Amino acid sequence: MQVSAQIQRRVLVVAGEASGDLHGANMIRAAKDIDPNLCFFGVGGPRMKQAGCDILLPAEELEVMGLVDVVGHLPVLWRAFKSLKKILNSPERPDVLVLIDFQEFNLLLARQARKAGVPVVFYVGPTVWAWRRGRVKRYARAVDRLAVIFPFEPAYYADEDIEVEYVGHPLLDEARATRQRDDYLQELGLDSSRPVVGIFPGSRNSELKYNLPTMLEAAERVALQLPGVQFLLPVAPSFDLEAMRQRIESCMLPILLVRGSIYDVANACDAVLTVSGTVTLQIALVGTPMAILYKTASLNYAIAKRVVNLPHIGLPNIVAGREVVREFIQDQATAETVAEELIKILTDAQYQESLQQGLGQVRQCMGDPGCSQRVAQMVSELSRSHLA
Repeated sequence: MQVSAQIQRRVLVVAGEASGDLHGANMIRAAKDIDPNLCFFGVGGPRMKQAGCDILLPAEELEVMGLVDVVGHLPVLWRAFKSLKKILNSPERPDVLVLIDFQEFNLLLARQARKAGVPVVFYVGPTVWAWRRGRVKRYARAVDRLAVIFPFEPAYYADEDIEVEYVGHPLLDEARATRQRDDYLQELGLDSSRPVVGIFPGSRNSELKYNLPTMLEAAERVALQLPGVQFLLPVAPSFDLEAMRQRIESCMLPILLVRGSIYDVANACDAVLTVSGTVTLQIALVGTPMAILYKTASLNYAIAKRVVNLPHIGLPNIVAGREVVREFIQDQATAETVAEELIKILTDAQYQESLQQGLGQVRQCMGDPGCSQRVAQMVSELSRSHLA
């Protein structure tokens, strides 16, 4: 249902990562259907821009991974923060601030918005269930409405004065392959009768730095054992295609770089080697068996190991509450061990089927679609209540 014609209301959106860009784009499209009087501007990527958001600062300039990267990016992050703070305190300040993930940076902005009298929607709640549970009180003091994406999250805020709503997971709104596997592979010039392995190196430069070399070496080992295997590597919108070609030129394999739907790529693969993060849920929703690889700077890993209180790092495993797919972390993430897992997926039909069944259970645990619409309704309501 659309709201009646009113004055235009401005929504500042800040999404500092590729996953936030995706969720932000879907929310913006849903919001325009619900409330045409909303207009969007802020920090985002190509998907948010395509959805109609006026991008003031490209999200890829803010992307960091771990303490080491944060320290190196402090000047850039500080300039961005000052620029956004100025907007929040200007006569043209937004009617609502929507913060998507990017937790520490966005919490600082939420505090500034509270001081400026700008209501805040925080979309994709902080991972207090994984580490630093004391953050619950900090978010409760700075945020008006919190949209969480896992059903177990609202309980963590039960004792706080904050509106928390489980909105479902945003990926369910768009998780579908649009192309038939055989047709898609044929268009790419690949043989659909031969196995395909996907190499998903992530959307951050730091992810490429620490993970791509091991991924490529593992792929070479797979090719030696299974000579007919073909390789696909989806290139994130934030990366230049030619720059990615240069990154993989040392690899002895003919790896095909592709753009487009991550779901179409995952659906075309028989197995995927992926970094951890949102992309693992995207692959899980397609149902393609995968192995998760995670490497980072030694200092980042040492800190994370001390503070993170989870038995798993892969989102499909976290959602399921058990290990559905194998995780290869830091020193255990060797080309040899990862290649062995990929070969097992490709050659053991029973093992492949068990992985697919486990991923089907992950999808069931994630609930129903409609997340983007629920968050869009939240933004519309808060923008109008602010004017009342």
